[in-house]
Amino acid sequence: MSNQQQTTAKMSVLDLAKRWLAEDKDPHTRSQIEALVAANKTDDLEKLLRTPVEFGTSGMRARMEAGYARINQLTVITASQGTAAYVERSVPDALTRGVVVGYDHRHGSRIFALSTARAFLDRGFKVYLYTAVGPTPLVPFAVKRLGAACGVMITASHNPKQDNGYKLYWENGAQIRPPLDEGVSQCIRENSVPVNWDTQGVESDPGVTDVTESMTKAYFDAAQGLVADRGLNAATSLRYVYTPMHGVGAPFAARVLEIFGLPPYIPVQEQLQPDPDFSTVAFPNPEEKGALDMAMAVADRDNAQLVLANDPDADRFAVAERQADGSWLMFTGDQLGTIFAAAVLEAYRHNGIADSKIAMANSTASSRMLGVLARKEGIHCAETLTGFKWIANELESLSKQGYHAAFGYEEAIGYMVSDKVLDKDGVTALGFFVQLASRLHAQQQRISDYLETQYARYGYFESANNYFISPDPRKTGEIFSRIRYGDGSNNDGISRTSFVRTSAQGGATEVLRYPLTIGGFPVSYIRDLTIGVEIPDVDKICAASSGSGDHQLVIAKGQYEPTLPVSSSSQMITFETRNGSRLTLRTSGTEPKLKYYLEASNSENDRALAARDLETMTRAIADELVQASKSGL
Repeated sequence: MSNQQQTTAKMSVLDLAKRWLAEDKDPHTRSQIEALVAANKTDDLEKLLRTPVEFGTSGMRARMEAGYARINQLTVITASQGTAAYVERSVPDALTRGVVVGYDHRHGSRIFALSTARAFLDRGFKVYLYTAVGPTPLVPFAVKRLGAACGVMITASHNPKQDNGYKLYWENGAQIRPPLDEGVSQCIRENSVPVNWDTQGVESDPGVTDVTESMTKAYFDAAQGLVADRGLNAATSLRYVYTPMHGVGAPFAARVLEIFGLPPYIPVQEQLQPDPDFSTVAFPNPEEKGALDMAMAVADRDNAQLVLANDPDADRFAVAERQADGSWLMFTGDQLGTIFAAAVLEAYRHNGIADSKIAMANSTASSRMLGVLARKEGIHCAETLTGFKWIANELESLSKQGYHAAFGYEEAIGYMVSDKVLDKDGVTALGFFVQLASRLHAQQQRISDYLETQYARYGYFESANNYFISPDPRKTGEIFSRIRYGDGSNNDGISRTSFVRTSAQGGATEVLRYPLTIGGFPVSYIRDLTIGVEIPDVDKICAASSGSGDHQLVIAKGQYEPTLPVSSSSQMITFETRNGSRLTLRTSGTEPKLKYYLEASNSENDRALAARDLETMTRAIADELVQASKSGL
């Protein structure tokens, strides 16, 4: 804990409010704290002032209102002061290489971006500034293209309208990973008093270069490398509707289609212009049920075959396709990931790239179908932790080893189809996808037919991802503890492992009592990234040791350690079962949710069996593992 944190912890909430009012020069947020002080609403003041907003690997994201615990001009200024200090000390030639700053259309985004630029200017940085709203992928693109020291994008992606965020990219153009976030956080604490609130004249400052036109042009020039046949694209009769979900994507989607030589989209007019209030949707997330209803109605009216959507900052991409019976098929994130992977592989082969030099990656919460594809086709596939910070950095590392960083994805509709942007990019994904759909349309095929081809070749995979609302961290911790260690009674009716982990000196430290079955299916693999174990062939180990002693396995220090990074600050356990299913349970870093990612598969493409297994496992998650009713979830 820093000295400031210790001081803050000892201060009364009214003293914290006085400090805030002494530092805050924004009349809007000042008035919020003044009103709460006048009304003596100390509980509300505690929530807003006591615990500073956390800066993690995804930067900051929070509700926009007054207080150290929220996103506002003061916390953006101090975050920028700390980030600038850390980048200067960590990145060679940081001041001359500069920082890229961009922003979306949300309330507050522009002033937050100018405040960010001002803090970096005051530190002596050159600033490359996007002076108009734009999609998130343009910032990591510019960081990589310009060789900048870092990049900042002001956005809260598909969060509710009340939120905003601060996303940090490192010098390689990818989001930061640990321990960089810890270093930035420390520097923010060391620079926690806002110094300069003046945003007037930032855009005309000699240290600022407006890159809006130059980097946007360079971005679309780079996208031309994804074009297969402009003539064939231009000849398509495929019709498609597009919605940017009230975000910034519309002109960029239009331009990428033009780059590919594809016909213009049919717009959802009510959602076309940037609207920070997201007026026609409950949540501005294409994944949410009902979010594409308006777009589907336009497609029905105009006899279009596809509905295409970006989220508000255009880094994610979603698709629905009209089927032969007139119904709409909404593709899951994993289904689109498989479709993109197969199409990207075709493109690289067409360009003469050897299979052994092609690399792809997805997160551990995403489908294993990509891994099956990779093994069958002889390409390299990497599994990473959840989040594009891990996927993009892994692909960048593989490119340094001589691989082509061909494709990366996560099940939350994020796709990277070009190594020119080391992050998910919904704009180039849209162009690449419509090109594929147009080619298939010319062959009298749908995208769903293309997906069926992949199932026939690699087997059937079906997922059921969901979450439990778990607002009490203590209760969430107890649930994971029970999964990991049992309830302590040894008679909870669940067959469990008896694996002993020893210390470096050889003494027993804990007994791991994971369930041996889930839904009646034998557990074959366990990976626990909270405590750091990865054990294959669990059922075989237990069967071989049956009757041979008190414990089935003794794990010494250095044995059965995961290949993926371990973090004791978050919960994440993965199980695989002998029926071909995989389950990952984890806590959310930003929401009071216990999330699960479940996938059933069948190598013989037996969908009925996979569906039954999925249903059985889904019930078992709630009843056996989480024990939702007992836990009050």
